[in-house]
Amino acid sequence: MRILDKYITREFLRTFLIIFISFAVVLIVIDVIDNLPRLLRSGATLKLGLIYYLLRLPYIFVLTAPVTVLITGLFLMNSLSKHNESVAIRAAGVSIKRAMLPLFALGLLISVGVALFGEYVLPWAEKTRSYVYNVQIKGEQEEDAMLKARVHYQGKQNDFYYFGFFDGYQNTLRVIDLTKLDPKDKEIAERVTASAAVWRDNKWSLQDCEIRRFDKGVQTSYQYFANTDLPLLDVTPQDFVRITKKTLSLKFFELRDYITRLHKMGEKTNREVVDLHMKIAFPLTNLIVIFFFIPIATSNVRSRGRGLIFLLGLLVCFVYLIIVRIVQSLGYNAVIPPIWAAWLPNAFFTLLGLAFLRKAEI
Repeated sequence: MRILDKYITREFLRTFLIIFISFAVVLIVIDVIDNLPRLLRSGATLKLGLIYYLLRLPYIFVLTAPVTVLITGLFLMNSLSKHNESVAIRAAGVSIKRAMLPLFALGLLISVGVALFGEYVLPWAEKTRSYVYNVQIKGEQEEDAMLKARVHYQGKQNDFYYFGFFDGYQNTLRVIDLTKLDPKDKEIAERVTASAAVWRDNKWSLQDCEIRRFDKGVQTSYQYFANTDLPLLDVTPQDFVRITKKTLSLKFFELRDYITRLHKMGEKTNREVVDLHMKIAFPLTNLIVIFFFIPIATSNVRSRGRGLIFLLGLLVCFVYLIIVRIVQSLGYNAVIPPIWAAWLPNAFFTLLGLAFLRKAEI
């Protein structure tokens, strides 16, 4: 059994590497044809252009891994069936499902590897590629997340903030407007305005601060402070440092923290929540697609019939990826819950794949 397991594993990994390199070359050539003139017009040198495209490889690996696994498996299974190796395996008293067990282990390892690759390598590569293109090639200034204008922020206790400008280097605010609502009738209970605020000793010091309190829409009190350290603002400087990277450039926990900040800002987070769950759901695709090529090795039909099964498995994979993108778009636009958008395709095609595997001949 160990010899058979080593043979299946070796052939799969060799074919996987060949197909991935082929995909990478084709996709990079297409990208070069489309974007090289734009890069040259922007001032890219040969060295910067080479770095730019090398940094694209992690994205290509994560994106194409499921299709690469499927095509690898289809070629491997077709070869086993074509040369009657699957017949020899069964004649030796070994079921095809047992013989293919190393592929499920490889699928799980590839899924974990893609998840880790997407967690650590891909964010760094995308961040660096963006820097190379925008700063080193185009000569633009780096986007500064420490400066923020016209910020809307939602607090924990029905508090709604507006800040005209935030300076993260000085930890200062300009033009502050805070509205607190009564939790029962949702009417304005208090309004605080100030011209500026400075973060000192883990609290805000407000300047030209006016505090108005209301009862059923009628102002009941008014206070003015030239300077005050009253704990009026339920917000810290870190809450304003809104990350401006794309979700591909964020690790899982960075993206989770980013979503929390967006919630505090009162902004929609459908896209970010979908992408957060896709960081786990999409790598599992590499395991799911294995269910769809095992039946080829158990097929006793002639080569033409095996070709039809080959095409069917390939079609199922591409349909799966298309559905993933469609459902993902529905989640982005809040047509369905974001968590459903990430996990529904996996759940459906896992059940379908198990049905394929169940029909495989022993």
